[in-house]
Amino acid sequence: MALPIQNLASHLITFFILISCITIPATAKNHNFVKSLDRKSLQIGKEKISHFRVYWHDIVSGRSPTSVPIVKSYSNISSTAFGLIRMIDNPLTEGPDVKSKLIGRAQGFYGSAAQEDVSLLMSMNFAFCEGKYNGSTITVFGRNHVFSKVREMPVIGGSGLFRFARGYAQASTHTFDLKTGDAVVMYNVYVMHY
Repeated sequence: MALPIQNLASHLITFFILISCITIPATAKNHNFVKSLDRKSLQIGKEKISHFRVYWHDIVSGRSPTSVPIVKSYSNISSTAFGLIRMIDNPLTEGPDVKSKLIGRAQGFYGSAAQEDVSLLMSMNFAFCEGKYNGSTITVFGRNHVFSKVREMPVIGGSGLFRFARGYAQASTHTFDLKTGDAVVMYNVYVMHY
């Protein structure tokens, strides 16, 4: 026998009142796993902005490539290599020559993320190994429209001297070898940090 609509509605209202009586006290209590901090306890000083210019060497050829495919494109007809993912450990140098002073490594991956044009999803840490920045990282994550003269990607964080970092990176291709697929890209990175 079906319940009249009024009885069903009154049972639902009673049910929701009971549930809220149980959940409201549980969510209102004090949480021990989170607390507010002040800047002094984290030794955070005044925010500053830094500009880095580095050269990113994507070496896909030879005996010791720094960029290797980890997922191949599943489409044989894609002119953009849609779906291809490469893991990278690319040198970051002071000048465009790979033999110039090593500043750090770009470690992460990039993938071909567009079907209509050549656009990459870049996810990498610039892990510095030089001077006071040794051991610190800047994290870049974003879209790289490869054939644009200048591509802009966000800086979404960092570690070491770049804790709480934010900013942007501008990439512009310095050289690209059609035979080998190797590329040198200049990155201008503008980062706000403490």
